[in-house]
Amino acid sequence: MGLLDNTTQKAYYDGEQFGSYQFTSLDDIITQFQIAYVGESKIIPKVKRTDVAFHAMRAMQEFSFDTFKSVKSQEIVLPPSLKMILPHDYVNYTQVSWVDTKGIKHPIYPTKHTSNPFSILQEDDGSYDFPDDLQLVTDSSFDKTPLPIQWKKTSLNLNVKNEAVIGVNGLTAGAHTFNYTGGMKINSSNGSLEFSHTSVPTKRSNVTQTPDPLVDGIGVVYSGKILAAWHRIDVRDMEFLDFGATVNVAVSDTNQDAGEVVVAIQETPGQNNIRDRGTQYQENSPNFLSKNLKVKIQSLAYLEWGSAEAGTDTLKEKTLNVAQYDFLYFMITSRVQFQGAAGFANLTQGTSPTATPIKNLIKSVNCKNNVAPDTLQHRDPLGKDSSAWDSYKSSSNSTNDSYSYDQERNLHLNEGRRYGLSPEHAQENGSFYIDNLKGQINFSSTISGKTIILDYISDSLGTDEEMQVHKFAEEAMYKSILCDIMSTRQNVPEYAIRRYKQDKRASKRNAKLRLSNIKPNEIIQIFRNKSKQIK
Repeated sequence: MGLLDNTTQKAYYDGEQFGSYQFTSLDDIITQFQIAYVGESKIIPKVKRTDVAFHAMRAMQEFSFDTFKSVKSQEIVLPPSLKMILPHDYVNYTQVSWVDTKGIKHPIYPTKHTSNPFSILQEDDGSYDFPDDLQLVTDSSFDKTPLPIQWKKTSLNLNVKNEAVIGVNGLTAGAHTFNYTGGMKINSSNGSLEFSHTSVPTKRSNVTQTPDPLVDGIGVVYSGKILAAWHRIDVRDMEFLDFGATVNVAVSDTNQDAGEVVVAIQETPGQNNIRDRGTQYQENSPNFLSKNLKVKIQSLAYLEWGSAEAGTDTLKEKTLNVAQYDFLYFMITSRVQFQGAAGFANLTQGTSPTATPIKNLIKSVNCKNNVAPDTLQHRDPLGKDSSAWDSYKSSSNSTNDSYSYDQERNLHLNEGRRYGLSPEHAQENGSFYIDNLKGQINFSSTISGKTIILDYISDSLGTDEEMQVHKFAEEAMYKSILCDIMSTRQNVPEYAIRRYKQDKRASKRNAKLRLSNIKPNEIIQIFRNKSKQIK
């Protein structure tokens, strides 16, 4: 009975599970352990499968930290915020580096000379301040570019998307294309979060009209995009929450109705990709229901701006009881209901129609505790940065050199001081430190815009696909499960437990040697470096 189970080479190479034969699933490990060690006249007469599964998963975690090759990696382009969010299955890092244009990794070393502590609010005389207007959202006036990382948004962000117009009445499908330019950005000229909407003309199904519907709009849907931004807020120890916004809704014209904006407090975050299906009353759209934003129904409380407020800066506020909640979401949703062909140009065969985007502007938002808080600061882990971090990220030092840590000293006074310099500072690749409380890696300013690679360790229990054991360590897993189960049982002699522990250590050591993948020829090639003559 072969383990390949009649899997042909053709089936293997046509599939996607390449190299999987070197691993055994954790479920198989548990099953095989029960077959070999559990039963009448065996070491363990009786044990529940859930107990075996628990100890197997614990063994998998421990092996992942120092035995398995469980190093994962992520790559990002470091944004201007100089922050990288820790992966969702992160346990510890093995290396942080940036990559040059040739693909060579340059290691970045941690620094222990700075941090990002909580910043206590103080009055001018140094006394602690407990303000009653402490904002729970970052950059409530939208004066920072780009939108801070604490704000999440729909995936469409000032993208240009080519969309084909479906052919009707003899026109070829795809003969017309439309460049959808829309999304959201911070508009520094007027100090607002700007939502930009443009419609896309497409044909309704089962419509054959004369004259040409692409010209007069009969049977054509002018769809757009629903855009949203949201921010998690910490409402622990709060009873009432004041929230609101100042919004300037786009003025209606012959193309469509006026824009609509809804600001809401809800228990769940927004969706990354929200689309407007384009029907006249938005019945089928995931965030609309009977011409009303679905977010209104899902929210604890909401405010809305429409045609009545079009063209003017309008402030609206509301109070909500949040005593039973710990964390909520401040949600902004913007849409424009497109429903006509007027204003579109070049709606003829083989041309690209054009239209002017219509914009909703969020001038500012407010979301605050309406009673004086009894805490020194906002406790949200994604809250305000400290002055220490602001100074560190704005530093112009290109290296962590010797004089970077000598306060108020000039270069010409630094002669001879590099003798005995600590190697951790004698490098120019930049530095980082991990803010475990906020779950972020903070980098020095010299690495901004570079491609960052994080190599890290997980515990191999994140997904079912990860829960597999290399066959070099299979015996070590069995010995580890056996030792852990017997150590928790009554009436097991101490000498027997010591023997199980010795077997566990020995099998784990053998697994490490096997998985180290040492090849004699490679070692010999490295040792040949010793034969070089130094002249």
